[in-house]
Amino acid sequence: MKFKFYTDALEPVPKLSLDGTVPNSIHFSHWKGNQTPAEVKADTSTEIALNLLASPNANELTKGLELVTNNHFDTDGVLSVWTVLTGKHALNFRELLVAAAEAGDFSEYTSEAGMRINLAIQGSDGVNLEEKPGSPLARLLAGGDVDDARAYELILPEVEHLLTNIDDYEPLWHDGWKRISDAVESFTTGRSKVKEISAAKLSVITLAPDVFSSRGFNPTRHVAPFTAISRFAHSELYLIAVPANGNWFYRIDYPYHSWAETVVRQRIPHRDFTSVLTVLNQRETSGVGRWKTDNRELTSAVKFLDEGGTLAPSALEPDYVANVLGLANSQETI
Repeated sequence: MKFKFYTDALEPVPKLSLDGTVPNSIHFSHWKGNQTPAEVKADTSTEIALNLLASPNANELTKGLELVTNNHFDTDGVLSVWTVLTGKHALNFRELLVAAAEAGDFSEYTSEAGMRINLAIQGSDGVNLEEKPGSPLARLLAGGDVDDARAYELILPEVEHLLTNIDDYEPLWHDGWKRISDAVESFTTGRSKVKEISAAKLSVITLAPDVFSSRGFNPTRHVAPFTAISRFAHSELYLIAVPANGNWFYRIDYPYHSWAETVVRQRIPHRDFTSVLTVLNQRETSGVGRWKTDNRELTSAVKFLDEGGTLAPSALEPDYVANVLGLANSQETI
C-alpha cells in the first residue's frame, strides 16, 4: 500500500478513499454520502480501517488496489491512513486508535491517551480561537507551517511512536489538555451545568465564563469547549449559554457526531427553526443582534449574532429559550 494526498490529478486513478470521499474510489469513510461496504462500517473512519484489516474479505473489499488517498488533514484521516498502510500490526492499537479518532472527529473524551494523541496531531477543540491553526506535531517536525499533504508525509512515520510514547510529546498537548481538564472540572464542581429536558430532546448547558480564561468569555476569541460538553450532555440538541453581565451569549448545536454517518451513535435529525427564530426575535429586547440560523461550523444550527456575525449578548433567559425550542420540537423535526 502507498499513500498520496488527493489532488485532481488522482481523479482518474482507481484508489481507496480513506475518511474523505473522492471520485473513482472505494470508500472506507464515515462522511455522509459514502459508499463504504456494509460489513466494515463504523462510526469513525479509523475504526472502519481497522475493521477492514480484520475482515477475512479484505482483498475482495479493496479489489486489490494499492493506492490510498485522503483529501483533508485531521486525526481520523491520519490514523485511518496509517492503519491501512501498517496492516494487521495496527490492530494491536485498536482501542487507542479509535479513542484518538473519536476525540478528533467527535470531540469525545474516551481516554486520556486518546485525547492527548489527538491534541498532538490535530490541536485543541477550539476553545481559544487565537491558537495557531494546523497540526502541532507537523509544525514541530517541519520547523514551521506546512500544508496538508506535507503534514501527512511528516506524521505518518511518527504515529507508532506517538501511540506508544505520548508523554514524549507533552509540549504539544499540555495546554490543550489543561483547557479540557479545566472545562470538565467546571462541570464536576457544578460551576458549569447541564439540564436535560427529555421531552424536548434538549440539553441546556450553562457554561462558567472562567472556563475560557481568567477574564471570562470573549466571543471574538473563544468557542464552546465541545469535549467537556460531549461528556456531560446527552440529548439530540444542545442549547449552550454563557452568562454575560445579566445577559447571555447563545449558540444552539447538534451533538458533534451528528455531521458524520454513524452506526452505533444515534443519527440526529435536523430541525427546522423557522418558527423558533420568529418567536425568539419577537421576544428579544437586547437590540444588539438577532437570532439566526448559522451553519458555518459542522454542527452549529442557531446563534444570537450581531451585524458582523459575531456572538452578541441576548436579553432572553435560558429557560425561556429552552421552552421555545421544546414547544417547537414536536412539529418541526425533519
